[in-house]
Amino acid sequence: MSGEPMQIGEVAARTELSLRTIRQYEDSGLVVPSAASPGGFPLYTDEDVARLMVVRRMKPLGFTLDETRELLTAVDRLAADRPGTDTELDPGDRAALVSHVRRYEQAAAECVADLRAQLARAEEFVQSLRSRLSAVPA
Repeated sequence: MSGEPMQIGEVAARTELSLRTIRQYEDSGLVVPSAASPGGFPLYTDEDVARLMVVRRMKPLGFTLDETRELLTAVDRLAADRPGTDTELDPGDRAALVSHVRRYEQAAAECVADLRAQLARAEEFVQSLRSRLSAVPA
C-alpha cells in the first residue's frame, strides 16, 4: 500500500465521485475499502482509488455495473496470477481471462470512436450556428 489511507471525503475529491456514489459502489461490491480507522470508518488506499477510477471511466462509455464487475474480476484474477504458487492460473484460464479483458478494451475503443464522431458533429453544428450568427446584422 503506498501513501496514507484516505477517508471517503478525500477519495470523493480525488475521483470526482459523490459520497453516495462511492457508497453505492461499495454496496455493489465494486470497491471494498482496504482498511478501517480505529473508530471503524472505512479507509481507502491508492489501489482502491484506482479501482474507483476504472468504474468512473467505464460508466460514461455505457458499461453496466455488472460488466464493470466482470472486468474488475478478470483483471483481479490476472493480477493475482503468480506462477509456481497457489494463485497460478491454468494456461487456458489465463488465456480466457486475457481474451475477456481484450473484448472490453475493444468495446471501450468502439465507444470512444462513437463519442469522437458525436463530438465532431456537435462541433460542426456549433460552427454552423456561429457562421449564421456572424451573418446577422447586429
